[in-house]
Amino acid sequence: MPIDIRMPALSPTMEKGNLAKWLKKEGDAVKSGDVIAEIETDKATMEVEAVDEGTLAKILVPEGTADVPVNQVIAVLAGDGEDVKAAASGARSAPAAAPKPEAKAETKADDKPKASATPGTAATPAPSKPADPQQSPKANGNARIFSSPLARRLAREAGLDIARIEGSGPHGRVIARDIDAAKSGKAMKAAPAAGAPMSAATAPVAAPAMSDQQILGLYEPGSYESIPHDGMRRTIAQRLTAATNAMPTFYLTVDCNLGKLAAAREEINAAAGKTAEGKPLYKLSVNDFVIKALALALQKVPEANVSWTEAAMLRHKHSDIGVAVALPFGLITPIIRKAELKTLSAISNEMKDLAARAKAKKLKPNEYQGGTSSVSNLGMYGIKDFTAVINPPQSSILAVGTGEERAVVRNGQIVAATMMSVTLSCDHRAIDGALGAELLVAFKTLIENPVMMVV
Repeated sequence: MPIDIRMPALSPTMEKGNLAKWLKKEGDAVKSGDVIAEIETDKATMEVEAVDEGTLAKILVPEGTADVPVNQVIAVLAGDGEDVKAAASGARSAPAAAPKPEAKAETKADDKPKASATPGTAATPAPSKPADPQQSPKANGNARIFSSPLARRLAREAGLDIARIEGSGPHGRVIARDIDAAKSGKAMKAAPAAGAPMSAATAPVAAPAMSDQQILGLYEPGSYESIPHDGMRRTIAQRLTAATNAMPTFYLTVDCNLGKLAAAREEINAAAGKTAEGKPLYKLSVNDFVIKALALALQKVPEANVSWTEAAMLRHKHSDIGVAVALPFGLITPIIRKAELKTLSAISNEMKDLAARAKAKKLKPNEYQGGTSSVSNLGMYGIKDFTAVINPPQSSILAVGTGEERAVVRNGQIVAATMMSVTLSCDHRAIDGALGAELLVAFKTLIENPVMMVV
């Protein structure tokens, strides 16, 4: 019986992937554990290993194909002793791509589930699904509101209330083109009259963003270059937009004196041993001290080492610190796990390795997903201070500016000191103002007294 090879879900949030490269060709023998393909997600390039043995009979999705849905059949494997040509011939009749979302969306809401079959398996009835709240009767006149999954996603990303959008599909169903029309201000249902009771379906919604056509209309053709978004840039835009819209955020800023840290860093680096090639075993940066100080501060103020969920507050036992790394094609935050337990040299070497693999898109999902807080450092660009956007499900992020000499008052005298401004962004649902201030004071104390990080 032919064995289907499907597009794997390489992370909990992955919906589609790009089939970057096939490492096996049709007719090749495949053993369990062999790397057969490379898949690009929005953040990394991952290797896919075979779980069965046999011969690669047919490749259904060629390398270089983008946006292949998770669980779509991408190739067929002929089992041991099976006729490879027969398996390949049967694969030709299999769909080479999943149904287009809009085609699926046009199905009537009251259609009954139909039996489906795949090569080599008996047809089985599709499991029933719970009623979709978007396809249930609404208290909005006498009409029933139907909407496709694609339309609901597009409306959510655009900040539109789908209950206020006129549908042009069968039975008034809201489909993708209706969302596009709503973005330009068309096809929106009238707001309730003054004094009328307001329901969830008639609640105020955010003003629609400008459509692509409206934006392009502001610029002369030929005066710009259009660069399509890649998966990483789209994911960054979606997640940070969601974080900004859904997360009430406040900011706290403090200045830190780096005098003792600079002296300690110079002394520690000078004492570093050498490798066989004569290179230092480690070279600490200011950012390494920042990561360690934030990790320890979160341990000193455990109430701030949390993540918000609607059901409960998650208080984390360890400080897993994400560190923003700028890439030519976007941004990623690899995570130093249990940073409070690691030495400064270990943090330094691990961060260098993570940054190098991030730039090569070789990070595994567990190396950049999760975390309890993050550091974003723009000091190397000469930026004095800034605010950073929190990366959900974290509840805070520390924005680090440059270390520079400033005039400060000490014992009534104006003297020069090396100072660094840092700004803590806090999710107010999880961290209140006083708690955020307590965390930032703990960080300042550690960064100004680095000896406290090694005791």
